[in-house]
Amino acid sequence: MIWRTCWKQTDGRENSPARQNCNLISEVIVILTSIIIALIVIGMLVIAHEFGHFIVAKKSGIWVEEFAVGMGKKILSKQIGETEYTLRLFPLGGFCRMHGEMEDGEIDDRSFFAKSVPVRLAVMAAGPFMNFVLAIIMIFGISATSYIIEPEVTAIQEGYPAAQIGLQEGDVVYSINGKRIHIYDEMQNFMYQNGGTPIELGILRDGSVYLYEITPQYSEETGSYLVGFTPKVVTGLFADSVEGYEEASVLDTIEYSYFAMLNYIKVTAQGLARVFTFTASQDEYGGPISIIQVVGDSYEVGISYSVKAAIQNVVYVAAVLSANLGVLNLFPIPALDGGRILLLLIEGIRRKPLPVEMENRIQYAGFLFLMGFMVFVMYTDITKIL
Repeated sequence: MIWRTCWKQTDGRENSPARQNCNLISEVIVILTSIIIALIVIGMLVIAHEFGHFIVAKKSGIWVEEFAVGMGKKILSKQIGETEYTLRLFPLGGFCRMHGEMEDGEIDDRSFFAKSVPVRLAVMAAGPFMNFVLAIIMIFGISATSYIIEPEVTAIQEGYPAAQIGLQEGDVVYSINGKRIHIYDEMQNFMYQNGGTPIELGILRDGSVYLYEITPQYSEETGSYLVGFTPKVVTGLFADSVEGYEEASVLDTIEYSYFAMLNYIKVTAQGLARVFTFTASQDEYGGPISIIQVVGDSYEVGISYSVKAAIQNVVYVAAVLSANLGVLNLFPIPALDGGRILLLLIEGIRRKPLPVEMENRIQYAGFLFLMGFMVFVMYTDITKIL
């Protein structure tokens, strides 16, 4: 409403001071909207992650002293039962503080370290697991209200490898280089990473799998390497019916959501491996600033069509980020869930925990590494803007 009122006052003058003020106000509104939406998305992911730790700890008889969303100073606090629920100043992160979680803390029947290794492993793994569950739920919602793309051939593009090897309508891409393909997203990801390198394409036709050696062809129009066929599009469970298109079943949607989540996990793990080995390009990773920018851009693109499209775009980004958060936390880096899991596995093999001083040094080293990595990522974010 403010933006519209301001715009009317310009009287259509392109270079008037009023018009420039309106443009500035518009940019500020876009930035604030992006920040608010990004914080809501991050908050959802953090709550899901910490809820995983929280619920498994509770069910295992561990006293959860505090459930916190955010880091730093407390803003809001409410005691419910034996747990204090807090909202903290910096909305990037969160934690579940469990009784006796530190090895030098108080140990009794309800403390974290009083529980067996399998129980503590379950508590640590529950956070990332909930992020994967949230990603599946979000993907299900998106695909059910839009469409699903399947790796089935519906049309052949002349001049491309698909036509040269004789692909037919109804053929299904079953595998690439011997690796099973379940959804079209997997094929797209493989083609993006593979480029123009020759591949072995497994095609399912009439119940049999036929293997073809092809070299993907570069398309100037799309700027990518293609096999050269149009995939099958199926409308979602709750999407409007489109004449000539099949409708996805509940099972189809669940199956697609599951394999899409696995694909996000695979892509994320590959990307993080490149990041931690310093072989990734700057475009492959980002911190809070990049997240805000990506969320904002997806919202802006969507809202130019409809509110529904904007919500779908933001939920899609949230699903990818949720999978990213789950994978990141499983990396065996001290101070992350994966580091704690690794130490617990070592304890299980040794049948006794590591010395307290040694574990504290490992955790501290992991914390310093993460802090340094965060500074590096933030610096990269800033250089992208400049």
